[in-house]
This record gives sequence, structure tokens and C-alpha cells, in this order.
Amino acid sequence: MIAFVSGTVEEIAMDNVVVDVGGVGFNVKISAGTAGRLPGIGEPVKLYTYTSVREDAFWLYGFLSRADLEIFKKLITVSGIGPKGALGLLSVMDADSLRFAILSGDLKALSQAPGIGKRTAERLILDLKDKLSYDDGMIGREIAETASPSALADTPQKQEAVAALVSLGYGQTESLQAVNAVEQIETLDSGAILKAALKKLF
Repeated sequence: MIAFVSGTVEEIAMDNVVVDVGGVGFNVKISAGTAGRLPGIGEPVKLYTYTSVREDAFWLYGFLSRADLEIFKKLITVSGIGPKGALGLLSVMDADSLRFAILSGDLKALSQAPGIGKRTAERLILDLKDKLSYDDGMIGREIAETASPSALADTPQKQEAVAALVSLGYGQTESLQAVNAVEQIETLDSGAILKAALKKLF
């Protein structure tokens, strides 16, 4: 119904922002991740919105990017994950990390969100894995030079480093991202990659 709201920030809370649009204050539900990226009070802001209409309530959910809005709309189609659960997921991961976690089946990363247990995370992966793509967002840009998602860990050295991080208790998603963030990785063996990736995680 309402595609976006554009105005100035009037108030900010952890899960809510008031946007002044021409003298009218729009109360918009947001994730903690969005709250942390908002401009300051009195600054201009544009939020892409999802409108939820129920018998007893009318809510706007706002996002700074269309990517966050699109993943939110997919999340709320999953049984057991309403708007509150979807915002919880986007409070601990951005849209790209969330998409990555679903596509890689990373139960640990998904279970970090409040109210998302192992069973719900499994349902999330089962329902959405075929509806998402590595070609979207930052993930797609990371592997744009190849045709396969295995480019995210495309050498034995990378794979060994990722496996070592996972054995240390890190999630598959954060392990892959830490390894891929290592500079001059082509010149390093798996041990050196592991050490550099651990520094990224601390």
C-alpha cells in the first residue's frame, strides 16, 4: 500500500523510528540493524516499507534498502516466522548474510536470531532455499567471475581454512566471509589463511 516514506528523522528507538513527512509523523517498525544505520535526528531519510493490515492493527515496517525489504517479504511467508521474527533475523544479519546463510544451510547463523530455534531455522532453509539465488546482492558480485557458487571456497586451502573455522565453533557463513576477506589469499597456505581469517573474526 505504502511503497516508501521519505522525510526527516524525528525519533529513533531500537525497533522503531518516527519519520516526519510534511508534518505527519509515520511510526515505522525497524530492525536493530536498520536502527544502527539510520541518519541522526533531523536528518533526511528514505525507508522502503511493507504495510501490514490486521483487524486490530496497521503497521509499517521500514528498510533502508530494497534488498532488506525483499528478504523480509520472503521471510514472512515461512510458517512460524512473522514480522517480528523476520526483523529479529535482520537485526543479527544483513540481507546478503541472511541470504548466504539460507543458501549454505547455516543453521547456527540463523539460530542466532531471537525466537529462531533449530527447527524454525530448518524450515526457513527448506522453504526459501529454492526461492533465493547466489546471483543476488553482494554474493552474486563475489562470484560473478565464475558460474559456480563454489567460488566462495574454490581452492583446497580455502576449504581447509573454512573447515577449521567451523570446527572451532564458527558458523559456515561467517567462516566463508572471513576467509574471502583475507588479502592476497592466493599466496597463502591454509594455515596462514586460517590465522588471517581469525583476525578478521576478532
